[in-house]
Amino acid sequence: MKERISSGIIMLPLLLVVYFGGKILIAGCFLIGILGVHEFYSSFRKIRTKPSFTIALLSAFALYAIDLLAIRPDWYMAWFAFVVFISFLYLFQFEKRNLDDAMVTIIGIFYVIFFSYHVTLVDQINGYSILIWLIFLSAFGTDVMAYFTGLVLGRHKLCPKISPKKTIEGSIGGILGSVLLCGAFGMYFAEDLLIHCIIIGVLGGVVSQLGDLTASIFKRKIGIKDYGNLIPGHGGILDRFDSVLFTAPMTYYYIVLILVVSG
Repeated sequence: MKERISSGIIMLPLLLVVYFGGKILIAGCFLIGILGVHEFYSSFRKIRTKPSFTIALLSAFALYAIDLLAIRPDWYMAWFAFVVFISFLYLFQFEKRNLDDAMVTIIGIFYVIFFSYHVTLVDQINGYSILIWLIFLSAFGTDVMAYFTGLVLGRHKLCPKISPKKTIEGSIGGILGSVLLCGAFGMYFAEDLLIHCIIIGVLGGVVSQLGDLTASIFKRKIGIKDYGNLIPGHGGILDRFDSVLFTAPMTYYYIVLILVVSG
């Protein structure tokens, strides 16, 4: 419990980064993406897979350069092609590389760097940037409430082969926690968007748990407990942000497809 409290204190600067937004947020997301993909690749090297961190670094710089230079949206499609193309070129060192090396390189870039990049995209949506807080409220609210609900009421296993400690009761409690936090946020800070905050809370409660379970699948397949030890009590960057990697894209595309298009 002490480790969880100390970890929470360590995570407090994140709130300032989100509050100030803009270039500070972009820098923060870039750093989290780089640290996260480094952890991801390092874990796979333990099973003798050799993804390219250099390619991931180049891809991250290219993605954020497109954002900062406000280049036409077509460049994002070029970025997608670039990531796949250069990862395939990595296989040209035929005798040293396996197919797994290229596949994990691509997965790491999209899963960690691209998904986390959506946090900055939400911040840049005119009229709806305040909803960026829902990304973290749904992710962390679900995590905390699922933990305590499962601890007190947990009886039935959710996915015992993937994450033995998670329970159905904890999962339901996590979703309710996400809804309550997102709903409270909407009530006090985005009253006109209250119903959408609640919907995002429901979706976030589900999606954040899928993100957590996905990270658990990777770790079980690799045979590790945590991705790293950067954050006491929570492992590495990915161990703390695995849910955010899923709630960020969900929140962004909900806003764009439901609010912006209909508005």
